[in-house]
Formats: sequence, structure tokens, C-alpha cells
Amino acid sequence: MSQLSRYKTLYLWMLIPMAFMQLGIAMDYWGDFTENAWSVHIHYWTGTIWYFYLIVQPYYATHGQLEKHRTNGIIGMFLAGGVCLTALSMMHRDLESAQSSLANPERFGPFTPDFFYGVAICEIPMILIFGFAVIMATLKRKHLEDHAWWLVSTVFIIMMPALGRGIQNIFIISQVDQWPNLDIVFPTLLSQAIIILLILLAAWKYQQLKHPATFWALGINVFCLFIFQLGEIKWLQDLLNSLIKG
Repeated sequence: MSQLSRYKTLYLWMLIPMAFMQLGIAMDYWGDFTENAWSVHIHYWTGTIWYFYLIVQPYYATHGQLEKHRTNGIIGMFLAGGVCLTALSMMHRDLESAQSSLANPERFGPFTPDFFYGVAICEIPMILIFGFAVIMATLKRKHLEDHAWWLVSTVFIIMMPALGRGIQNIFIISQVDQWPNLDIVFPTLLSQAIIILLILLAAWKYQQLKHPATFWALGINVFCLFIFQLGEIKWLQDLLNSLIKG
């Protein structure tokens, strides 16, 4: 139990990233709920349930319900696969948005094709690192602190799309009179800075600043700081267009 005592209140702290994720995506998802594609609904709910799992599972593990924790863990691996697959299935949507923004720049305003290509480029390593973290958590299941921290890291690895949209929406609403000449670089980078700060605060609290999972979570979010520059690279655009078909 000494290994788990540090994580006694982890389930409460995991409410914070859950709230960031939900508030970030709320306007985009619920604002046009009936118009969302089936893939969007599936991805939203698999992601939401994953965040919920990472509240419930620490509670079970630290409150004398290890059998429930283990059973739910098996189900959780299936759920994690669903998060990865549904995220991959939505990538064609990014490319469609890139083409639509090129054809109708007035409607998309500051969201240029380069931005949507950048999102797609960032999402690929994000999904891969998420899957890697889940696999490492499974391999380290007998080393409880390692197991816990690999799983905690997953919430920060995949937070960018949801939180980024939320910060951008707030920024757009506050300066709607400047549409379509808004600069979305600042709110996009701000969302990444918030995630990086959350990672560092969580790692500091649980004494995991030097853990490999912390480095991976920080690494992918630093990578996403270059979303605009990455989206401008022509050969990456061509590669995405050739690999991802509708």
C-alpha cells in the first residue's frame, strides 16, 4: 500500500484535466451536435470515457478495490485502442478542412490550409505516443508508480485538440469584430503553454519530473508549438494527401 499512498487523492486531481478537456471541446461539440459526423461522436465519447476512467481507476486502486481496478483495466485497454482508432479515422476531416479553407477563405478566416495540415501532422505522433504510453502502463502494471504515471501522462498527451479549440473559440468571440483577419497563433500557443504547465505541475506534485512518461508528454506538446511551421512544409502536405483518403 506504501506504493499507492502517494496517489490517494490522484482521482480528485484528475478532475482538473477532465474539466479542461470538456470545457475546451464543449462549444465545438455541443454547439453543432446534430451536424457532427458519426466519427466525431465516437471519438468524443471514447475520449471522454477514457478521461473518466483515469478518475475512477486511481480511486479503486487506492481505496481497497483492487479487483475492480484490475477488471476495469482490461476493459480500459480496449477503450484506449478505441481512442487511437477513432482519432485516426478523423484525420481525413483535417484534410477536408484544409481544402475547404482554400476554396472559401472568407468563411474560415485565420484558419488557413497550413493550420489544418499542421493539426494533422501533430495528431499522428500524438496518437502514437498515446498508444505507447498505454502499452508501457500495461508492461509496468506490477510496478505501481510507473504504471500509474504512464497512464496519467496520457491525458496530457491528447489534450491539445480539445483545449486548443476552446482557447481559440474564446479568442474569436472576444475579437469577432476583427474577423476574418484574426491572428490565431497566440491562442494556439497559449493552449500549448497551459498543457505544458499542467504537465510540470502534476509531475512536480507526484515527484515524477524525471520520469520517461513526463518527457514524452512534454515532448509532444513542445512539438505541437510548431504546428504552423509544420503545416507549411509542402512535402508533408503531399504525403498526407497521398496516404489519407476519404
